[in-house]
Order: sequence, then structure tokens, then C-alpha cells
Amino acid sequence: MSRVQLALNVDDLDTAIAFYSRLFDTAPAKVRPGYANFAVAEPPLKLILLEGLGDPGTLNHLGVEVETTDDVTATDQRLRDEGLATAVEENVACCYARQDKVWVDDPAGTPWEIYTVLGDVEHPIGELRGVEPDPAAALGCGTSDQACC
Repeated sequence: MSRVQLALNVDDLDTAIAFYSRLFDTAPAKVRPGYANFAVAEPPLKLILLEGLGDPGTLNHLGVEVETTDDVTATDQRLRDEGLATAVEENVACCYARQDKVWVDDPAGTPWEIYTVLGDVEHPIGELRGVEPDPAAALGCGTSDQACC
């Protein structure tokens, strides 16, 4: 099952968790310092909350969670065949998970990631990813106002 991901910047993680738990009638799937994610069944949604990045209440980035690395690879090939510039990250530690992903920016520069989760990982407090990405390759991921999930 694929689902759309929405990553939001928040100023108070606890308040945001309380609101979105009520809105979607579900508890977060994962909570870490400055980070929470919800695996919402209906509508199918992966909601990511990022505390202290960007302006509160703004979009951080968008994505689509897919089931397998093969799905990520096929999406990358399809996007490149369509003439879109992509950036691939393999086996990256990001947002308390190990992931394979491909990034693409929409015409306005909004980053989209198509990714699969390979497993959980832990990070030092306040760190959302294990390595600093190459800004040119990551298409906005990991900048001071954007994180990856």
C-alpha cells in the first residue's frame, strides 16, 4: 500500500501531537525529540511533525511512502524517462528510519520524496538524519528549513 506523506513544521510538538491525534483519531506511530509521525489508516496518510524547522505551520516537504526499494527504483526510472531531474539516496538514516528514496522538486521548488522504510534507527537528540546531504543531490532535503522523513 502506498500513501501520501505530509511533513509539517510545528513550534510545539506536544500540542501538535494532541491536535493531530484527535483530528485523525489515532496515536503517533513514532515520537522522538522534535519529531513525530502518524501512520493514518483513513485517509491513507503518513503525517510527519518536525519541531523547530522552518516557520511553524508551514509545509516542510511532501512524499509518497511505497512498499519496496524496487518501487523507489521504478519511480526514479519513470521520472527520469519523463525528463525530470532526480536525486537518489540509498540506505540513508533519516527521521529515525533507514530508507531508500528518490527526490524530485515540483516547478515551484517544493521537494517530494518517494521512499521506502527499511528499518528503524536512533539518532542523537535533535538530529533527524545521520549524515549531512549533498544539497545539490538532495534537492532541498536537510537544509536548515527542511528535513527528510
